[in-house]
Amino acid sequence: MSAPESGGMNSVKTTRRTVLTGVAAAAAFGLTTGTAEAETGGSKIGILLYDGFSLLDPTGPAEVLSRLPGATVTMIAQHRGPVRTDTRDVAVLAERAVAEVNRLDVLLVPGAGTRGTVAAMENPVLLEWIRRVHRHTAWTTSVCTGSLILGAAGLLRDRATTYWSSADYLEKTFGVRYVPERYVQVGKVITAAGVSAGIDLALHLASLLADEETARGIQLAVEYDPQPPFDSGNAAKASPELKALALKLLADSQE
Repeated sequence: MSAPESGGMNSVKTTRRTVLTGVAAAAAFGLTTGTAEAETGGSKIGILLYDGFSLLDPTGPAEVLSRLPGATVTMIAQHRGPVRTDTRDVAVLAERAVAEVNRLDVLLVPGAGTRGTVAAMENPVLLEWIRRVHRHTAWTTSVCTGSLILGAAGLLRDRATTYWSSADYLEKTFGVRYVPERYVQVGKVITAAGVSAGIDLALHLASLLADEETARGIQLAVEYDPQPPFDSGNAAKASPELKALALKLLADSQE
């Protein structure tokens, strides 16, 4: 399988607007009955972490979504504690374990390199939790090869996107059509392309959870105005040599 891999920058905690502790945390994530919406009053957004994830996949969307008025953004993993990225140089703190989280308004599953993606796709605890939470979400989303994990959980239908080098695997394994767009929405499932596309996904989500004006305000607040120095971020325009170099750089960074 050709799975995407990527690196990133350091982070230790991504719940920016509300620190969830004790009973408040339990209420926010559906661990108590009947009072969650009344106590939190905003969107409950959970981002799944697992060993070997690509750093920008969860942290880019968290930067955007944590600016939504009233929203809570919390990192979740199979077990609480630090979770290492694909390069192993950085860890992000998971504040909640999957066993503690029953309901979310938004679930986001990041991608990873081959090691992390395959392990997550073969992890029955994570797949069952994704399916269980998906039953009640308003939106279930992925970034990069996170779409392959959604596919392994049986949640993909018709079409989706993923990291460019995993397009064939996506189609052959899950019977969906690969669409080379920054994000693709099918029902309540939204998949994003590789790594940086998670920011585009998050702005789209912000418009769905709030409104377009709020999403535009967040985009300006984080000054997301991409003007890269090179026109080399689109796989459809890249030479075979550049594609090979990109994949080698990712692979080498994860050794």
